[in-house]
Amino acid sequence: MSPENSVGGAISRYQTQNRPQTLIFRCISPFPGVNQAWVGICVGALYRMYNHDDLARLQAQSLKLQSHIRRETFNPAMEKTLRRFSSWEVAELILGINQSTFRGRLAAQPDLPMGEVEADGRQHWFSLDEIATLRRRMKVGRKSLMPPRPAGRRALRTAIANFKGGAGKSTVALHLAHAAALDGYRVLCVDFDPQATLSHAMGLTDVTEDYTVWGIIARDLVRETDRMNAAPRGAASGRALPERRIPAAIRDLGLADLRVADFIRPTCWSSIDLIPSCANAAFVEFASAQYRHLNPDWTFFAAVARYLDAIPDDAYDLIFFDCPPAIGYQSMNAVFAADVLYVPSGPGYWEYDSTTSFIGQLSEALGDLARGYAGGDDDPAALGRIALPKTYLDLRFLMTRYEPGNELHRAMLEAFRKVFGAHLAQHPIEMTRAVEQSGRFLSSVYEIDYRGMTRETWRRARASFDRAYEEFRTTALAAWDKLEPRA
Repeated sequence: MSPENSVGGAISRYQTQNRPQTLIFRCISPFPGVNQAWVGICVGALYRMYNHDDLARLQAQSLKLQSHIRRETFNPAMEKTLRRFSSWEVAELILGINQSTFRGRLAAQPDLPMGEVEADGRQHWFSLDEIATLRRRMKVGRKSLMPPRPAGRRALRTAIANFKGGAGKSTVALHLAHAAALDGYRVLCVDFDPQATLSHAMGLTDVTEDYTVWGIIARDLVRETDRMNAAPRGAASGRALPERRIPAAIRDLGLADLRVADFIRPTCWSSIDLIPSCANAAFVEFASAQYRHLNPDWTFFAAVARYLDAIPDDAYDLIFFDCPPAIGYQSMNAVFAADVLYVPSGPGYWEYDSTTSFIGQLSEALGDLARGYAGGDDDPAALGRIALPKTYLDLRFLMTRYEPGNELHRAMLEAFRKVFGAHLAQHPIEMTRAVEQSGRFLSSVYEIDYRGMTRETWRRARASFDRAYEEFRTTALAAWDKLEPRA
């Protein structure tokens, strides 16, 4: 992607095409001897009040620019597409074999995908599907190139969460998902954040709230309430459960009839699917409070976990949750459904302070859930197939936007090590020019064509995320082994 197609270039062209017009108002002057004056701003405008209509107007203006940016940065159909990968990338950075071995295998097995050769060069370029075929069919020293996966286990779920906005949650989720896909894993991402940064980075923008986490939670309310109402009227403790009623306004949405697959969308990465988010999904924080009053016995925080439990074990290998910067109904669903908790944090003191507050409040919230739903009906079957208290297979803290040459960053990294010990990821995400570029292009480092910058700059940025991913994979595989197979 050329600089002209970056977000900055799109905004520059938009501003040129939509220059604001100066508005001149004729106002009556309050001063004697001056009847009229041409002024840039009418005095009366200083006293204007603003309401929801003004917010809607400003949003419409913003959506116009947003649409322009997407047209300029995506293809003409407004669909994000994935680039091809060079034979050098495929051999050394993806499959982990030297180029001569790779070329030899292609020559010896002409039925393997050969990629495409661009008109101005000799190098072969491969699609993600072709890379998957190569990985599946090629062997080096009789060794498979397929990634390790414990047998008989469902997909491992990782929540990427923190209070602080700008900590890098969406960036980490995006890059871990892309790195895992290039590593040969099948990935599902779940965007819990109404800001929908991950959804937009994945190229999904035409999303309605029914098919987001909000829809999953509302669907679960109806299904769990019906399950409770159909259960025997007397609990094991002898306490009769009252019949709960769901208003027609909720039932008539038809969300209870949606299938698991209805919420899952494909992306331009053929091995990555996404449950997207959108701005209207912020409504879940208000709606969920109402839903809890409709059925106080409903374990609202386990709605997404129950939904994911319905996905076949072999459908995906890794599931990543991009969480909002708050502890609410959506983030509680994410951290409760997760097997591994990843907490990214920037290198500043206030980010460390926010991280400390986050884990403290998360601890209190999870403790309140364990105590609030414990008692006579704490059997997993009675609680909708969940177990309390919530446990994690691993906890990790990951420093982001790290600059090795910055003395403060080095000091904060050392402070993180002293506090979190073995829970701190050893390889922070470094801030490089290519990382900044990825934000401009609405892409990950893996999606950026290295020909758009010096190869060394690109490799340095990719190496930082590669190290972070390799450490994540080591953590994930160890956690996976501890995951109990489902009956």
